[in-house]
Amino acid sequence: MSFRKEKFLSLAGADLNKLNLEELKKAARDLLDVKLHGICFSPYDENQRPGDRLDPYDIKDKLNFLKPYFQWCRSFSCSEDNELIPSLAKEVGFKTLVGAWLSDDEKKNEMEIVKLVELCNEGHVDVAAVGNEVLYRKELSEEQLIQYINEVKSKVNVPVGYVDAYYEFTNRPALSEACEVILANCYPFWEGCRAEYSLLYMKEMYLQAVKAGKGKPVIITETGWPSAGSNLDAAQPSYENYLRYFIAAQLWSLEDDIDMFFFSGFDEPWKVGDEGDVGAFWGIWDKEKKLKF
Repeated sequence: MSFRKEKFLSLAGADLNKLNLEELKKAARDLLDVKLHGICFSPYDENQRPGDRLDPYDIKDKLNFLKPYFQWCRSFSCSEDNELIPSLAKEVGFKTLVGAWLSDDEKKNEMEIVKLVELCNEGHVDVAAVGNEVLYRKELSEEQLIQYINEVKSKVNVPVGYVDAYYEFTNRPALSEACEVILANCYPFWEGCRAEYSLLYMKEMYLQAVKAGKGKPVIITETGWPSAGSNLDAAQPSYENYLRYFIAAQLWSLEDDIDMFFFSGFDEPWKVGDEGDVGAFWGIWDKEKKLKF
């Protein structure tokens, strides 16, 4: 990863809490110009949600919108038209981390796995993720998940892993052993961390995943901070906290060459039902594709 180091040396050592709002906004805009590592991509508009049909032209428009700012795109599913994303992302120049969405629905899982393998073998996938937080949701056992991981590994020639909270890899050595790459979600917010300690907290999360991986590559597959919504213990959503977290996380990624996917590209109002009011406010751009800074 290369970037203009001289532009960020003074900012990297600065106390972000001392920057005023306009300084924070400018720092965030400057970082976007660097072309950051990765973005978590959702194809859904304000009035859509998973299961709705997707328009490939709309998907490509969103990908083209994001491409100037990020090198990698992460998608979450290989069904319900999400299987269109990897090839379209490749067309516009992204590298891709592509996920098969697993659940307790065995028939649908097999469809997801078959399509993920197909996309890998067609050259549309750079890293394959077999499942996302399915252990956290308790929809599969560890043994079932490892079987799916091993099945994909036997059929593709790209690195294969599984996405979940960093501590799952510490707590489940057999899972870490099965993965060729550790795909760790690191969210200080969801663990109630105060914003001023959030970067240090995320670094500790990452280091736990590194230790569990025993030398395997580690990718932070999701991290972020909501710009609005209700507090979670000491974690407070706010516009300034969101800006500071974005800047601090991206500076760390650049300085230490950490592969990190930020969550997410756009605000997603449909997530309020699953995550409460904060679910709608994780985007770098709002639901109208307006940059928040």
